[in-house]
Amino acid sequence: MEPMRLQKFLSAAGVCSRRKGEEHIRAGDVAVNGRTVTELGTKVDPETDRVTFRGRTVRPARSILYIALNKPRGYVTSCEQAGERLVVDLLDIPERVFPVGRLDKASTGLLLLTNDGPLHHRLSHPSFDHEKEYEVAVAKPMPDGALAAMARGMPMMGAKTRPAEIERISAVKFRMVLKEGKNRQIRRMVRKVGHHVTDLKRVRVANIRLGDLPEGAWRHLTPAERKGLLAAAGRVPGAGSGT
Repeated sequence: MEPMRLQKFLSAAGVCSRRKGEEHIRAGDVAVNGRTVTELGTKVDPETDRVTFRGRTVRPARSILYIALNKPRGYVTSCEQAGERLVVDLLDIPERVFPVGRLDKASTGLLLLTNDGPLHHRLSHPSFDHEKEYEVAVAKPMPDGALAAMARGMPMMGAKTRPAEIERISAVKFRMVLKEGKNRQIRRMVRKVGHHVTDLKRVRVANIRLGDLPEGAWRHLTPAERKGLLAAAGRVPGAGSGT
């Protein structure tokens, strides 16, 4: 096996994302063959080098996992955050996986997790043009004009949001489909039109639907779901973790 950069090795092992791996390397959390490494350009041979993370030996995952989780309210989308309940704690698997994208602490619904580092990077990158669908409830009836304003796009965080698909469900509930993911975007948009979100649930990411998965439960993606997700990300199904 060819040598790979240390941060990529950590990602392939399911320890963290590559970007987070760079932070851990700089912080001195990673050692190669017993020697602490802080250089980001360091390469390792997965077959012969011994890599440890905070004293624990880590190895590339033997199997690539793709998981759908129904995130409950009150959990944070993180692999480590002191004093918080973590989404990864809801999984009872030996492999380390990490969340794709984010759902804020107060939101619920579909969250994807994987140890496929390259796929995680593609799905998380702002340039990846995939749909995310949400069901949103607000505190008081929302007029058609407010929904239309959000659908057209509005100034936010120094830029204009992209047009969104919005479908009314009831006077206080609507469905929204986005192709971007600014921080707390839907909550900010709703506030801009004078309303307040009381419930926010993600029900779809690309071709993956939440369906009737109970809150707090998880499942492996089906072969068809994996194939569709990899194809949407420009990956070849069955090609492993890739480069």
